[in-house]
Amino acid sequence: MRQRQSGFTLIEAALTTAVVGIGILALMHSMAAGTRVNRQGRNITQAVFLAQEIREWTLRLPFRDPDPADQNNPPGPDGTSPQTFVDDLDDLMGVTYSPPRDAQGYAINGLTGWSQTIDLEWRDPDDLRSVVTPGTSPVINVKVTVKFKGEEVLQTDWLVTDREGT
Repeated sequence: MRQRQSGFTLIEAALTTAVVGIGILALMHSMAAGTRVNRQGRNITQAVFLAQEIREWTLRLPFRDPDPADQNNPPGPDGTSPQTFVDDLDDLMGVTYSPPRDAQGYAINGLTGWSQTIDLEWRDPDDLRSVVTPGTSPVINVKVTVKFKGEEVLQTDWLVTDREGT
């Protein structure tokens, strides 16, 4: 009579290897998904920070150009692209900054690949949904689009009003 040997058969070993392999593959997939979510969360947080910097800057700027010689200029940037000298809100019209700017208007070095695009629309104070001719209203809708490596991460907007009157 033959004695039965204890141990694993080839089929049992193959099944065990397959089950462990599938488990490791699922673990690696979940780790990759977690890394991707963390990266997206970090990018959204950075984009919100950059949009807040522009918001703080726009709320501090004068509504109208303080230089009497420039007060009859049409709304829009008065200089180079991107606008480097900003002395009133409409100087930010249609400007893109890369590297992005802080709440004082200074470049934030070290944020390679990030950009802030600022668009301005003058709105009718009696109907804020209505866009009017630039420079004809005491209400401006500031829209900021923050991108990372050319891909839009965040778009937000807010209203700025002329605190000194028209």
